[in-house]
Amino acid sequence: MRNFIWLAGILVAAMVLAIFATTPPAPIGSDAPETEFSAGRAMEDIRVVAAAPRPTGSAANARALDYLSARMEALGMDVSTQEQPLPDRAAGGLLQNLDVVGEPRPTGDLTMTNLTGILRGTDPSLPAIMLMSHHDTVVASPGASDDTTGVAVSLEVVRALRAAGPQRRDVVVLMTDAEELGLNGARYFFEEDPLRSRIGAIINMEARGAGGRTSLFQTSAQNGEAVQLFADSVSRPAGTSLSVLVYLLLPNNTDLTPALTGDYTAYNFAFIGRPGLYHSPMATPENLDQGSVQDMGAQVLALTAALADTAELPGKAPDVAFFDVFGLFTLVFAPWWGWLFLVVGVAGIASASSASFDVRQFFAGAWRAAGLLLLLVFTMWVLNMLTGPGSGEFAYYDRLAAIPRMEWMALMGSLAAVVMVLRNADKGPSGFAGFALVPAALGLGLQAMYPSAAYVVTIPIMFAGIAVAAIQFGRSAGRIVAAVLAAVVVGYNISLAHQIMQGVGPDLPMAVVLPVLMAVMLLIQFWPKLPGRTTWLMAGGLLLAAVAIALWIRFDAPAETVANYAVSEDSKSK
Repeated sequence: MRNFIWLAGILVAAMVLAIFATTPPAPIGSDAPETEFSAGRAMEDIRVVAAAPRPTGSAANARALDYLSARMEALGMDVSTQEQPLPDRAAGGLLQNLDVVGEPRPTGDLTMTNLTGILRGTDPSLPAIMLMSHHDTVVASPGASDDTTGVAVSLEVVRALRAAGPQRRDVVVLMTDAEELGLNGARYFFEEDPLRSRIGAIINMEARGAGGRTSLFQTSAQNGEAVQLFADSVSRPAGTSLSVLVYLLLPNNTDLTPALTGDYTAYNFAFIGRPGLYHSPMATPENLDQGSVQDMGAQVLALTAALADTAELPGKAPDVAFFDVFGLFTLVFAPWWGWLFLVVGVAGIASASSASFDVRQFFAGAWRAAGLLLLLVFTMWVLNMLTGPGSGEFAYYDRLAAIPRMEWMALMGSLAAVVMVLRNADKGPSGFAGFALVPAALGLGLQAMYPSAAYVVTIPIMFAGIAVAAIQFGRSAGRIVAAVLAAVVVGYNISLAHQIMQGVGPDLPMAVVLPVLMAVMLLIQFWPKLPGRTTWLMAGGLLLAAVAIALWIRFDAPAETVANYAVSEDSKSK
């Protein structure tokens, strides 16, 4: 009974931490102080600009450009446009999508138009700061989030900077065109626009959804000084070096991609919650989470103000490991610290088990961890197969809409595996040392190959070593220490699993195996012993629930949010 109470307390605390970490701040109304970012004020622009879809070359896009140009001029900016022919490949893709959804083709030659505004600083000789977003949308989507939010945030940030007084550096606002057709406006700017040579730092804003925390998910290379400035200037941050690595490894692109070939200090921000609204006809201002707008704006304003007023922009420095601690602050450290985390963790585990080391219990614990890892991977793979095929544009958008259900599916399936494997878990120090051997081996491999992202394993290993040593030598007080550490690790890994499922869940739900394993490692000491029959009933019920959710996803009707051109192309068949 005592372990039930400990476990319940840890899980409640962990959920509170995870919810806080993944929930955007409350939006601030239009009556906010002039120097603060206000989602209420930004929403005024979003409602106007996102009143209708704005594909490149459309009349709605032209009206939006006129409105945005007037808004920039009202903010005291020097405004210009750069019109260029739309590349043939992009034009062909646009016309095809217009035909698919039954929209009329534009008359005349297809062109793209970048919009640029400059808020002058006090020292024009210094490299400028650029806020970048794109003003076009896919066909048939008003794009309130992608990327009208970035456009509106740029305007509201400039307004707040102007209210705070003149900045040292010029602030350039670039709103590109034809991003949805292949980053064409950004490619033109960074290849041909003379203004590109004046830019020193870039902040790009994007969205793949319509809610959730806004996260720093990409930086320029050698980001040590750039990340430290972000950590020092943003008070409620979100961002990790893990996402920087994952984004680097995956075949994704944003308007920042063409810029990364240049010598710029660069940051990329986006939110990906409410994923079903990505490129959706339902991506309207009414369906946009205003908290996400506030989150993006507050972080971008703080970072822009710091960049615009610094004497020297962040230079090239060795890449760092970093992550936000439940959105409270950003922890930045050299990647080699991971080796220290591993040493501390292994030392703690070894010291706790050395007095009465049992080889048999050690290997039983190791087999238990390996079995859990394999069972989790197999369970997630089977459940993913049950959800149905995931290829093609239609399936992509339909599965984005299913992500919330896929998260519940992954949770139920993971719990089923954990309940089965931990039914007779040895809580002794030797058994725990064996269990920790598998995560430690994973941490060793990650630290050797990807040191900037290895913290997701090396820090839990360190906390596990401290926790088991505290229990062994500190008795009741040590158990409290272990419970606090467990709540922190479990809370972080719940939020990490949520982010993983939103990011790659439709294609790779097996990725949640790592945070599940880290959480279980800290919970073993508090896991209650259940009767065998109860254990199997619980595991069976959880697995049935996971299978039911998977089949619901497979046989459910197509989501209303699916992009119209994808629905038409794939004729709504699963």
